Amino acid sequence: QVQLVESGGGLVQPGGSLRLSCAASGSISSIYIMGWHRQAPGKEREFVAHIIWSGDNTYYADSVKGRFTISRDNAKNTVYLQMNSLKPEDTAVYYCNAKKINSENYWGQGTQVTVSS
Repeated sequence: QVQLVESGGGLVQPGGSLRLSCAASGSISSIYIMGWHRQAPGKEREFVAHIIWSGDNTYYADSVKGRFTISRDNAKNTVYLQMNSLKPEDTAVYYCNAKKINSENYWGQGTQVTVSS
């Protein structure tokens, strides 16, 4: 089992920034990918970004490219999502996700991000 704990959400004005953190614990030795998804009210959960845990490859949804940056700190078993130039349409619950080599998939409890003036 893998436990994921997110933090860093909140209320921010349009154009502002937030950094989300996701700390992984438990059986983390075979994690292959960690990333973020989000779910806005009335919409399906969608992919935001992910990073290969043992490498440097990163992938982003087109809607966040150039504004969001995903990074990791292996020593802290933590992945970050730096979100800049936030827009009202970025408002959602953001979920951390970890996928193992054997395809087991884990989710955090989610953290609310609200972009509003």
